[in-house]
Amino acid sequence: MSDRAPASETPQMRDIPIGIDATGHRTETDSMGEIAVARDRYWGAQTQRSLKHFSIGHDRMPIEVSRAFGLVKKATTLVHEREGRIPRWKTAAMLRAADEVIEGKLDEHFPLYVWQTGSGTQSNMNINEVISNRAIQLLGGEIGSKKPVHPNDDVNMGMSSNDSFPTAMHVATVKMLDERLFPELDALASTIERKAAEWSDVVKIGRTHLEDAVPLTVGQEWSGYAHQIRDAVRSLQQAREGLLELAIGGTAVGTGITAPPGFSVAVADEIARLTGQPYRTAPNKFAAQGSLDAMVRVSAALRNVAVAVMKIANDMRWLASGPRCGIGELTLPENEPGSSIMPGKVNPTQCEAIIMIAIQIIGEDNAVAFAGSQGNFELNAMRPIIINNVLHGIRILADGCEKFRTFSVEGTELNRRRIAEQVEQSVMLVTALSPVVGYDKAAAIAHDAMEHDLTLREAALKTGAITEEEFDRVVDARKMVGEGLAGA
Repeated sequence: MSDRAPASETPQMRDIPIGIDATGHRTETDSMGEIAVARDRYWGAQTQRSLKHFSIGHDRMPIEVSRAFGLVKKATTLVHEREGRIPRWKTAAMLRAADEVIEGKLDEHFPLYVWQTGSGTQSNMNINEVISNRAIQLLGGEIGSKKPVHPNDDVNMGMSSNDSFPTAMHVATVKMLDERLFPELDALASTIERKAAEWSDVVKIGRTHLEDAVPLTVGQEWSGYAHQIRDAVRSLQQAREGLLELAIGGTAVGTGITAPPGFSVAVADEIARLTGQPYRTAPNKFAAQGSLDAMVRVSAALRNVAVAVMKIANDMRWLASGPRCGIGELTLPENEPGSSIMPGKVNPTQCEAIIMIAIQIIGEDNAVAFAGSQGNFELNAMRPIIINNVLHGIRILADGCEKFRTFSVEGTELNRRRIAEQVEQSVMLVTALSPVVGYDKAAAIAHDAMEHDLTLREAALKTGAITEEEFDRVVDARKMVGEGLAGA
């Protein structure tokens, strides 16, 4: 190819620091003509056109997508170099630029908004232009000239936005799940499990339909919380597996037109090598590009985690209600004043924050599911909203779980006196009497106790149907808690 110049004419990559020391504007071109671009930016014409036509709201494309895109471009460049399609003197500069993208050193040069073309073409071209211009700079060329590194012919070689953008979506999501969310969920579940073990022998009154029920231990209740999280994480891990299949190599419509033979497998293998994750080429590129089902499944699994965490936070704030006129079983950490008018008031703010996060994720999942249903023929063109919502949900849930654990769960204590009082006052311990005196007689005892403000013991002995000794033997809250676990 024309780029294979004699060694004496081959441009040499220079160690040029990141940055363009220039003011004003330069003229860049694309298939639609010329457009002015700020001289101190690495992006080019198509990025500038997107900024002109799609500066909508304040929602920028998540930077994690751009960094993942850098990794995809690094992998494809390595494959092209290895197979002799791009000379090494050129790939050296392209790889240096791609590494800078991956490391976040060029973040300020990815300014595009979420609300853009549904294929993600503008974000793909943003990456192509930045890598191209940075590589040109490293090779001593003129930024914006597309020589000797062309954004389409070199950086985008063998690819389309239609296969590279969903590939970057998958890579970004896996990285965020593994590095941000899974560790925080494990830490939260582990903290709850420690609390459950610590409180395994504390008997409390159970509640169903918001009404008093038979007793259980605090440890049993909290073991349920931990299991909810662990179970939801397992579902999310299963959904994550679908992200390991990559669309790259399908190019425009899934047929792989313009991609070299074996390109899809080679790039997937290279991404797997670079990340240490078992990425593989999607077995059917038409499904991989015409749908976004793997992302939809991850979003649904993320919603399941949010539902579990919301239940736990709601229980905690209700059980801590009071401090004197509520349930009052739990004492939550006091992080900040709770009222601008009521002195001394402290609120369960960490619980409220994580509940709002869960609500947000549930709403975003609805949007993802709807967007996922909007694939038409060989392309789902609702990609930006899906990746934005999924990554946003992962980010806020990971951050929220960390704060919820650190500033609420870890410091939560029991009000043992209040718990004991409630067990003593509960009429639902009458359930233990039912096998002895019969359901109807036990119900009558319960109603009599409530109507005349008697203890259960007083009401039961009043009937003459049971002796003091027998009542004390049968109605023992500690004997009523069982284990509540598999095999009990």
